[in-house]
Amino acid sequence: MSLPEKVLVANRGEIAARIIRTLRALDVPSVAVFHALDRGGVAVRDADEAVELHGDTPVGAYLNVEEILAAAKETGATAIHPGFGFLSENADFAQAVADAGLTFIGPPPDAIRSMGDKIESKAIAQKAGMPTVPGSDGAVADADAALAAAESVGYPVLLKASAGGGGKGMRIARSAEECREAFDLASSEALASFGDGRVFVERYVDHPRHIEVQVLADSHGNVVHLGERECSIQRRYQKVIEEAPSSFIDAETRADMGARAVELAKAVGYVSAGTIEMVVDGERNFYFLEMNTRLQVEHPVTELVTGLDIVAEQLRIAAGEELGYDQDAIALTGHAIECRIYAEDPASNFAPATGRLALVNFPAGPGVRVDHGTIEGQEISASFDPMIAKVIGRGDTREEAIRRTRGALRETVLLGLQTNAAYLEQVLAHPAFAAGETTTSFLDEHADELVGDALSPDEARVLIAAAAMASPRFDHRFEIPAPLAAMGEWRP
Repeated sequence: MSLPEKVLVANRGEIAARIIRTLRALDVPSVAVFHALDRGGVAVRDADEAVELHGDTPVGAYLNVEEILAAAKETGATAIHPGFGFLSENADFAQAVADAGLTFIGPPPDAIRSMGDKIESKAIAQKAGMPTVPGSDGAVADADAALAAAESVGYPVLLKASAGGGGKGMRIARSAEECREAFDLASSEALASFGDGRVFVERYVDHPRHIEVQVLADSHGNVVHLGERECSIQRRYQKVIEEAPSSFIDAETRADMGARAVELAKAVGYVSAGTIEMVVDGERNFYFLEMNTRLQVEHPVTELVTGLDIVAEQLRIAAGEELGYDQDAIALTGHAIECRIYAEDPASNFAPATGRLALVNFPAGPGVRVDHGTIEGQEISASFDPMIAKVIGRGDTREEAIRRTRGALRETVLLGLQTNAAYLEQVLAHPAFAAGETTTSFLDEHADELVGDALSPDEARVLIAAAAMASPRFDHRFEIPAPLAAMGEWRP
């Protein structure tokens, strides 16, 4: 297997630790970069080398291209993996990596640039035969133009920022009055978040499902898809729970979605792992939303139902290898569910939580995987994204995957700050979730049933004491189960 000689991971937290886990399994030397707040983190501990970054802010340190490239040169790294977030979809960074004579473990800069603009990517998708949601022809100049476009496609409509992602610069309008206000809010938020205030209008699909298709493409023109993930359980456009495959998509629709995703990847000259996100209505009609030109947060569920290590595939592709298999070799076996554990308080309108982790204990066992970068004594601050771990369960059936994931959440111990772990367990326990009624409206529709009362101080003390007594076996060492490792099916 041809692989990069040494890889610098330009990221932090659980994704940096997860990438380093694969590098260690493949005997590829790794370099971690870190801000001072992450000095004692898992990625720094597990990497072969580590270099401190500096910036005006903690986030700014991980955006410091000059220092990241200098760290690669200093340590002799030959490739850079950007993970997700930060610089992962920055075409200029990908180009700077190439200009420095290093390998960027991701797609070509031109593909990042084309797919990073929602208006341009939508036009490319249309030419490639991907269905798109009816909407404005490009960006709308002002509120009057937005109103005209909305009346043309019919309410409700969604006003969306052309740049960026993460739900920023998005507003729903169900009337002319709401449309004008939505344009102003979406445009100003987009400008503040991305430096680009362009907004376009699309028809809003009521009670849709958010479904995405994972693709892998090598530099020899070979492209395959790895089936779909359902990411409909969202709060404020942020994914909370993902699963693979979708309980809603049938074999015919899966084949159609996958084939069109492959054609889109070919049309844009894509290389590496990428994801085509779609909105799906109640009749299984699907429409292109965007393409994420990076490793997705939710990639573990695809790994657990395909047996592939997507990071390892990225490394092989970056080294110039062919995929070595075609679409017929890809089979989806079983079901997997991922829950994102955030440092937040569901009982207080999901207010961000901070604090020092006094006790950390993650579950293990058959069908359970945890990706995280947390250690006991670590300070969780508001400087970074609040996601601190991903708990994933796999089973032969969806019912078994739900059961295992619920059990894993109950066994998760993160004492010292509030998290949404119990809230996630409530979502999985809800009859509507078990029935597969998982539209993007799920959390709003069942809000009153899912958020319980906060623990009293006495209850919290009892739980802390019980957890401490129940976890003497925990050796305080970090371990991420590799995909399928617990089931004896790991294939690097």
